[in-house]
Amino acid sequence: MSRQNVAILGSTGSVGISTLEVIRHNPSKFRAFALVANTNVEKMFEQCVEFKPEVVCLASEDAAKALSLKLENNRINCTVLTGLESIEDIVRSNSVDSVMAAIVGSAGLRSTLEAAKAGKKIMLANKESLVMAGDLLTNLVQKNKGLLLPIDSEHNAIFQVLPSNYGRDPKRHGIKKIILTASGGPFLHFHKSKLKTVNPTEACEHPTWKMGKKISVDSATMMNKGLEVIEASYLFNLSSEQIEVLIHPESIIHSLVEYIDGSTLAQLGTPDMKTPISYSLGFPERIKSFSPNLSLSEIGKLSFLEPDLDKFPCLALAYQALNSGGRSLIYLNAANEVAVAEFLNHSLDFTSISTIIEKVLNHLPNAPIENLDDILEADKMARNSAFELI
Repeated sequence: MSRQNVAILGSTGSVGISTLEVIRHNPSKFRAFALVANTNVEKMFEQCVEFKPEVVCLASEDAAKALSLKLENNRINCTVLTGLESIEDIVRSNSVDSVMAAIVGSAGLRSTLEAAKAGKKIMLANKESLVMAGDLLTNLVQKNKGLLLPIDSEHNAIFQVLPSNYGRDPKRHGIKKIILTASGGPFLHFHKSKLKTVNPTEACEHPTWKMGKKISVDSATMMNKGLEVIEASYLFNLSSEQIEVLIHPESIIHSLVEYIDGSTLAQLGTPDMKTPISYSLGFPERIKSFSPNLSLSEIGKLSFLEPDLDKFPCLALAYQALNSGGRSLIYLNAANEVAVAEFLNHSLDFTSISTIIEKVLNHLPNAPIENLDDILEADKMARNSAFELI
């Protein structure tokens, strides 16, 4: 394997930090060539000191100026950029071999599409890109001979247990369905009547994974699993009827593939994002992730439950949007982002997140998506509608 230059979009977030951990342990195979983040100057400075990237990019000019001054004072030579266009320039660069797309939410869409246009190896942690632009993104990857590898532990698990020559053709390989596992989040055993009064701190206390606030809330509402259902549909060319969700609190089995002959194959591992990250970074080779090894004897037992769609309606809304297609997928994602932000800001109660999403889906007219302009228009419409409802 020749040494890869990696651009990490979202380097100061949980996935970005885990990616850098894998690179730290495999310096002969990977270089953190470019780092992109929002406005966390201190964390980015620490990463620049250790990994010495060629270029970094921060979202605001003030943050970029502050970082430039710290780097200059410490005699660290690194180009500092700012703005969305700079991120797109980075992923298009001939010096970049692979892109870790880990910017949270719709903010990561444009850079992911640019990486696809440039034919890069894309390690996709930004599931919203496929939710909003599934056909557009997958077609660009295919047209420009790129590679799209899922970072979500569930989709990465499925990718690992599918036949190596899958080629998005489930019938040819006798695939009946896939099963995405879900931890159930922090409120799995809460009574529905208690959910209205839970607060953001409680919602972000995920039982098995360490994630950012937005994704943690999505896990608590099970919208995260709903978005993963949509992501799986585009990644593996499956209908909604071929994608099931199963609650698995231990988060040891990351997903399963059921075949028509009665076989069910699963990928197991400790709940550590370094495992799917290392698999994707090294693909098609396997490299050391330095994740803890799995001991089933210590775990003792694995448990499974059907999801409660009455208590967690966001999962049902995601299936509804997937079956409707078109702009409904963009409406779902945008309304969710607005509602979650307002919940985290203490402006909306927990159960109203799904209420806002449902009203937006039912209020706005659905239509096919032809291009990026259609996506951005639908995204704006849904956000405006959600804000008006709130």
